[in-house]
Amino acid sequence: MPSTPPPAPAAPQRCLVTGATGYLGGRLVPELLEAGHRVHCLVRDPARLRDHPWRAEVTVVTGDVTRPDTLAGAFEGIDVAYYLVHSLGTGPGFEQTDREAARAFGEAAAKAGCRRIVYLGGLVPRGVPEAELSPHLRSRAETGRALRAGGVPVVELRAAVVLGSGSVSFEMLRHLTERLPMMVTPSWVDTRIQPIAVRDVLRYLAACADPGALPPDTDRVFDIGGPEVLTYREMMRRYARIAGLPRRVIVPVPVLTPRLSSHWVGLVTPVPNALARPLVESLRHEVVCGEHDIARWVPDPPEGLLGFDRAVRLALKRIQDAEVTTRWSSASLPGAPSDPLPTDPAWAGGSLYEDLRERTVTTPPETVWRTIEGIGGSNGWYSLPLAWSVRGRLDRLVGGVGLRRGRRDQQRLRVGDALDFWRVEEIEPGRLLRLRAEMRLPGLAWLELTVTPTPTGGTHYHQRALFHPHGLAGHAYWWSVAPFHSLVFNAMADNITGNHP
Repeated sequence: MPSTPPPAPAAPQRCLVTGATGYLGGRLVPELLEAGHRVHCLVRDPARLRDHPWRAEVTVVTGDVTRPDTLAGAFEGIDVAYYLVHSLGTGPGFEQTDREAARAFGEAAAKAGCRRIVYLGGLVPRGVPEAELSPHLRSRAETGRALRAGGVPVVELRAAVVLGSGSVSFEMLRHLTERLPMMVTPSWVDTRIQPIAVRDVLRYLAACADPGALPPDTDRVFDIGGPEVLTYREMMRRYARIAGLPRRVIVPVPVLTPRLSSHWVGLVTPVPNALARPLVESLRHEVVCGEHDIARWVPDPPEGLLGFDRAVRLALKRIQDAEVTTRWSSASLPGAPSDPLPTDPAWAGGSLYEDLRERTVTTPPETVWRTIEGIGGSNGWYSLPLAWSVRGRLDRLVGGVGLRRGRRDQQRLRVGDALDFWRVEEIEPGRLLRLRAEMRLPGLAWLELTVTPTPTGGTHYHQRALFHPHGLAGHAYWWSVAPFHSLVFNAMADNITGNHP
């Protein structure tokens, strides 16, 4: 649910939000609606927003910031545009991708007469030459400059670690602390950081749309942070105390490079190496606010900004109550396939492999559906846990996401949810769940589970795995894993339907 809304704006603004399928964008939209603004969401795939509770209250525009030709119509009538996207985790070229996308976005905003761009970047350490910054922080600063190149005033908010249920920074902190009672850590555990609660980030972002807050011509950077400056070591120990864990033993080892420590983070946490490495590299810099000028126009709440302890308690409560509305994995995996489900083998040049399993049981359809919708995460995949675990580990070894992403909600799924190394591509409650694979594969893969009631009140269960191979490697992959599929998918069908021979 949204945090305490700001006062009603002097005049409702028409806001364009990018990244609405991601962690912060998905939380900002209801904040803006609560404040009385009209919201447009720029997304690559409109279906990804279908199951969000606020979908009927927004206007959805199809577009992609990396394709300038799709942006022209997105800014029509827009007063304030939020830039909340980045290509972090896509590999060595992410800096150029971010720079070009931001420049195109800024130019499109200027041509349409947009009055303000709001951008959330990374807190940049004072006094450090830009050439010495980590690629992640350098890119965040370059993105802000690229957005300004079009001539539209940019309000750039810079934050360090964002504390909130589902944020990538919080998940990294949580899993490192919970899984390792004794840690041999890199020297960055003693780097000073000024974390900020996601509620305060959203409050600042929403206030930037209010014409009665910041002056209309505001074009500058604001540092935003919480009330405390802590080292990563202190954050881990305080997290352990709040979570009721024994005191953690932390031994820093200077020889652990960012590359090595990112593999260590990737091994222990759900964050894949491609995302962990740029984040870990940034932790070598001290990121502390150099000013708090934003408070002149967006005053701190009477009770003050949320401190570390309260932010962690709120995040843990959301997790325990299954009220995590968005997660870091909500955003599309960079480079994930976007083709529609192939239904004609000719689409794949005559090669579309299928593993089909069917069961007819007396179990009521609603019971079978509850089992289907509970798949993944802590419930597992209902067959040969060791085989799924090995497959997840192999995926992590080749740079994939593995099984640790889990799921946003333990009982309910919606289109766009990350589900371990799958993504929910379609869901029709009570009837159909279609998942698209986001593991590293030499091809495209789907898993489709369907429930059909029988005339006698039972269930006909239809399960199919589809694979469209890419090249010879794809064909070889399918035939090499086919014997395991026979065991895994057969057991899955039996366990989902309760059909045990």
